[in-house]
Amino acid sequence: MGRLTRSLTVRLLLSASLWLAVALAFGGFILAGAFRDYVVADFDHRLSLALEHMIGVSEVEDGLLRFTRPMADQRYSDPYSGLYWQVSTEDMPHFRSRSLWDQALDPQWEQPAFSQRVYETQGPTEQVLRIMVRDVVLPDDEAVYRYMVAGDTQQIRTDIDRFDMLILRSLGFLGLGLLLAVVAQVWIGLRPLKAVRTGLLRIRSGRAQRLEGRFPSEIQPLVEEMNALIAQNERVVERARTHVGNLAHALKTPLSVLTNEAKTQDGRLADVARAQAASMRQHIDQHLKRARAAGGGGVGAATALDEPVAELVRAMQKIYASRALTIKAELPPGLACRVDRQDLSEMVGNLLDNACKWAATTVIVKAERLKNTARPMLEICVEDDGPGITDGEAEAVFERGNRLDEAVPGSGLGLGIVRDIADMSGGHVRLSRSHMLGACGPGLFFLL
Repeated sequence: MGRLTRSLTVRLLLSASLWLAVALAFGGFILAGAFRDYVVADFDHRLSLALEHMIGVSEVEDGLLRFTRPMADQRYSDPYSGLYWQVSTEDMPHFRSRSLWDQALDPQWEQPAFSQRVYETQGPTEQVLRIMVRDVVLPDDEAVYRYMVAGDTQQIRTDIDRFDMLILRSLGFLGLGLLLAVVAQVWIGLRPLKAVRTGLLRIRSGRAQRLEGRFPSEIQPLVEEMNALIAQNERVVERARTHVGNLAHALKTPLSVLTNEAKTQDGRLADVARAQAASMRQHIDQHLKRARAAGGGGVGAATALDEPVAELVRAMQKIYASRALTIKAELPPGLACRVDRQDLSEMVGNLLDNACKWAATTVIVKAERLKNTARPMLEICVEDDGPGITDGEAEAVFERGNRLDEAVPGSGLGLGIVRDIADMSGGHVRLSRSHMLGACGPGLFFLL
């Protein structure tokens, strides 16, 4: 869940969904309330018209109230139809519509109604009636007549329920459409960031040197700053490599003088000087290689494997021609890794030289893309059919100056240099069981 909340896409979608839900719910509430008010007002208007008609057609003859014209709506004549009227006085029987049949409406004389009053109560068949009441004094008569007209509210509730369901469905479809539009908007809006990520991956894989392309004005400053940072990093690394190189060359001349002078002298002091000068030279070479690896494995560096590996195989075939070793490369075409060519040659060359020293008949260089890894990785493996080493010795061989067999020529620095350059280049090296005669073969792993 924490990882999802860190996603900009998820945040935008959640916030947009929240505001959409609130806005649509508020809008639906307002629309439903407005429609409810309209339906009730229209119902009251029809009751008011019926009440005005009753008053307009009323007359008193011989002390009895009658209508000069009947009510136009036939439902006032149908028993329990849901539309009713009634005219009452305090001392006379109720004058009521045929639809009331044997029932009567409660005049509620305790409530004055000279101003038109509307209320709801229970009707003859347990339905809810909305009743409009007005007290009227007719011409040439002093009695107060209470005019009442009532209608069943079931139709109001039905209309409101239908409208509420229509609003719910309409706003639901509208919300879904707006949410899809927001998803499309977020996807389109974040595409430039995905383009930046793709560009950075191209730079890290060596397929590009800078972020290229047209970006929105909001993203363009970020792209420019990234390109400037990459350029500055290249300048800093190049300057550091230059300083290390200058220092190494400055030290090599005094070391050469000391070495030459020590060769002309005899004694313990001369032996110590020669040994220490050789050790210092090894340190200088080692740090020069590491400085080159630190810069060579930088942004945009990539090397195809075919040509440098082929050159190394040919070189080893010449160096170990007297042993008649079979040295070959089995590389799929087009493979490349994010390592400087000189560093790649240094690492593979050391591994090949080490394998040739111990091999009985065969040395093979292989490479393949690794599958099921979080990031695209490449493995370069150098195998031989030598005696191999134990698991306990696998880590020891990478220690600088450590030699497992003093009878075999070497300085003990080769595999240590390989590990240092691999670490500086963003990869790693390890020993694993070889397919040939059970010997161990070192493998280099790098990002594609």
